[in-house]
Amino acid sequence: MTRKSIIKPMLLSAVLVTSAVSLSGCGYNNLQSQDEQVTASWSEVVNQYQRRSDLVPNLVTVVKQYADQEQTVFTQVAEARSRAGGITLTPEVLNDPQAMERYAEAQGQMDGALSRLMAVSERYPELKSDALFQDLQAQLEGTENRIAVARNRYIQEVQGYNTTVRQFPTNITAKVFGMQAKPNFTVANEAAISTAPNIDFDGDKAATEQ
Repeated sequence: MTRKSIIKPMLLSAVLVTSAVSLSGCGYNNLQSQDEQVTASWSEVVNQYQRRSDLVPNLVTVVKQYADQEQTVFTQVAEARSRAGGITLTPEVLNDPQAMERYAEAQGQMDGALSRLMAVSERYPELKSDALFQDLQAQLEGTENRIAVARNRYIQEVQGYNTTVRQFPTNITAKVFGMQAKPNFTVANEAAISTAPNIDFDGDKAATEQ
């Protein structure tokens, strides 16, 4: 083995080690780790919204058994579910603010439609006391809790990632590797996302009767 053949691999190893240390020092590894955490937390948000969407047909079926004349509400629920299901926001397009806004808006419309569907039970005591309806109601409440937790976790992960992307010196690394700040959920009252929606039948009843 020649001296040149020995030195070349050694130089290559030295370059690789130096590069690794340099990338670590400039925050590259931290950016990558935070980006993965954002992706993972987004997947959980999507999973919980899908869980809620899967409950909707069963809820509608049970309600129809007692309140088939509430066709306007059923139509609103079906349309809202269709809009929400028609928007797929994959991790690859999470950097698109317009896509995030459309997704959040569609899920917000689903929130409203579900509230109106659940409020129907106030006018039908037999529906409200139906065992299957009560079970589905409990599942919905649990899912709303999980949605709130997942959304809050995602917002925190994005905030952490965006801070790293913007602050010096990691902002230089982010710019070099094309890593940009990500859009986040925007709500009028950000505190609301950390508390699951409260399905208040008495309040819904009053709103429905107006």
